[in-house]
Amino acid sequence: MTHLFGRFSAAFGVFLFGSLVVSPGRPEAQGARAAAAPTFAKDVAPILYKHCVSCHREGEVAPMSLITYDEARPWARSIRDNVVNGTMPPWHADPAHGKFLNERRLTTAEKETITRWVAAGSPKGDQKDLPQLPSFAKGWTIGQPDAVVGMATPYAVPAQGTIDYQYFEMPTNLTEDKWVQAMEIRPGDRSVVHHVLVYARPPKMTRRAPAFRQANPPGGPLSPTMIKEMEAAKARGGAPNQGTSRGPLIAQIAPGTNATVFPPGTAMLLQAGSVLTFQIHYTSNGKPSTDTTSIGFKFATQAPASEVRAAAMVNPRFMIPAGEANHPVESGLEFLEDVTVYSIAPHTHVRGKQWEYRLTHPDGRNEVILSVPNYDFNWQTDYAFAQPLRIPKGSVLKAVAHYDNSKANKANPDSTQPVYWGDQTWEEMQYTGVMYSVDKDRVTTTAQPQQ
Repeated sequence: MTHLFGRFSAAFGVFLFGSLVVSPGRPEAQGARAAAAPTFAKDVAPILYKHCVSCHREGEVAPMSLITYDEARPWARSIRDNVVNGTMPPWHADPAHGKFLNERRLTTAEKETITRWVAAGSPKGDQKDLPQLPSFAKGWTIGQPDAVVGMATPYAVPAQGTIDYQYFEMPTNLTEDKWVQAMEIRPGDRSVVHHVLVYARPPKMTRRAPAFRQANPPGGPLSPTMIKEMEAAKARGGAPNQGTSRGPLIAQIAPGTNATVFPPGTAMLLQAGSVLTFQIHYTSNGKPSTDTTSIGFKFATQAPASEVRAAAMVNPRFMIPAGEANHPVESGLEFLEDVTVYSIAPHTHVRGKQWEYRLTHPDGRNEVILSVPNYDFNWQTDYAFAQPLRIPKGSVLKAVAHYDNSKANKANPDSTQPVYWGDQTWEEMQYTGVMYSVDKDRVTTTAQPQQ
């Protein structure tokens, strides 16, 4: 980090010397340096406004606002350090594989501008050069929803302690099927909500030919959680609940995620009588609070050209040995139809460290469609392809997640114990949410936003 900073500064100094050919101590040289140095108003604020202040402003998830010079100046060195080492903006996909609509990444030129600004003493510059502050939506970013489903009773979040994942089941009260054009999750108190997953269980499962089948390696051990569920199900004469009774995952929110807006001509079917389940991860912040999370839907007025479906690629049968620093777990899908994939959302808990998704085509050609070499549980990202991914029938998609269950993992709750599948953060998951459509089902009508 220091080396990079020094290299940028040295290159900047050589450029000035070669261009001006004057003594560094002369006033004209000092004036030229001051004129050439980036300023907050002219050079740095546009970068922050474009990439940072959607989170770094009052009332949002980031710990400090970076909108004004007085707010940003005390954090100048921290901004530089986090930008140079890639911590901020939070984006964990390898740029060598895939282009994404929601990519958060600074260019080399933007990083150098911030580095040079700090090297010059972080000058403010002329207030006249300050760009107009971006406009932020008040309330729902998707516009006024056509329907809102929320928690009936506020949940009391304690001031201290670890909170198990909470589950809230709510009916949609829809009396007819709806095509969802956009949806947005809004926590009641963003400061205590780490992430929310929303599942939708239809009143009846629609029987249609599957677009793919699971292609996992031979099964590993059942987790204690699964064994208990199977025993409980056997006792009541029913089937075990291994997450399937909640229905597919349709929406999520976590630091860095946005509302879901489907591409033109696509929409998701939400059946009449569907029941939603919120899985909410609360984090205490030193003071008691209450939360009433909700989700809003914008509906289309007609069926879309392509129905977006939600599915999961998952392997729940694994055991991560105690102390293992790089344990792989694989899952897979074999495609039985030509499909279009819009996004992929990898999900593990705090031991997850890395993901790779490799697609094998029917002709044997292999390509990595997404690589996340530094997965971070604190930033749950749904990677939306800039160009939806066309996957031909007969292809196989393999996902490999690596886990660090060693003492060196500072987030590890207990490195002395093996880890199995489970919902809670101290357990683990190998789960990928997939948004897709089946190409043969495409029709000629297009969905238009409801007015």
